[in-house]
Amino acid sequence: MATFSLAALWNASAIPGHVAGIVEAIDELLPSTQPVEIIIALRENEANLELKLEMSDFPRLEMDRFAWEIKASKGTLVELWKLPKSERDAFRAAAFSGNVITAENYWSAASTLKEHLEGITARGLKPLAPPQGLPHANRPAPAVPPGGPSPVAAPAPAQDEALADEPLSPEGGDEPIEPLETVEPEDEGEPIEPLEAVEEEDEQLQPQEQPQEQPEDLAAPSGPELRRYKRFPVNLEMEFRTELDFVREHATNISNGGLFVRTAHRPPMDAIVRVDVRLPNGDRLQGDALVVHVVDDPYKGGVGLAFLSDDPSFAETLDRYLASLAG
Repeated sequence: MATFSLAALWNASAIPGHVAGIVEAIDELLPSTQPVEIIIALRENEANLELKLEMSDFPRLEMDRFAWEIKASKGTLVELWKLPKSERDAFRAAAFSGNVITAENYWSAASTLKEHLEGITARGLKPLAPPQGLPHANRPAPAVPPGGPSPVAAPAPAQDEALADEPLSPEGGDEPIEPLETVEPEDEGEPIEPLEAVEEEDEQLQPQEQPQEQPEDLAAPSGPELRRYKRFPVNLEMEFRTELDFVREHATNISNGGLFVRTAHRPPMDAIVRVDVRLPNGDRLQGDALVVHVVDDPYKGGVGLAFLSDDPSFAETLDRYLASLAG
């Protein structure tokens, strides 16, 4: 099983009761994972959580729902496994310094986070508005998160109390509601015919917007997680193993985030494979990788793999090789 690292960050705008409810329910939110390590950083105006979880396959739908819950509690989820090791280390140095605790289980982690966030609120550090990029406390979250109803039920009194601390507007609760009433008739009276015409026009233009063919180096991307890294064309011997298959193939491009393998044996999306890549200088890259992209083409098809290894020697070997290609 591969290990994935996730970080959840909360500041003074967090809802302590909701945060505790989420952490206590991680077994329900991410039932296909097993905790390896639970780390908490208690800072002056922040409470941060890092989870190291073992998974046999990446549970994308579960992860989407978990991210939705974190956001609803006024927090932010960071999937550390997507970052190169240098960025991952820099993130940990910045977010997990100070009073760092290793929790024994989710229940003790939830209690510690709740107590610290309540202390932040008691000290008067709670801002009047949530941080930029997160939904406003007075704007209701979607009724149903991705994947269905939420299994987490935050204590209603705690949430109501947290919301009551924030005014409805920067000027207070005397904001007139007339502008809202004047917008409503315009929406109701808008004819739908032009909208349908626009949709039909978009459908006609769509085939023209999509290129018919792409160069080989662009036709086989290694997934959206890897496109932020510079890819180098290569021809590297490698092996990858799944629970059912052992395949010897060649990698056709490589980056700091992963590689693309031209192969007719294509594991499904979100599958975890064990890779062993032979580099020209004799070094080898051995570790777990996640299938993030599948190209179904009889001649140019294959899979894009994202590296998961947190091993310093893996990162050093990869960085050395990429530096030789860039030079």
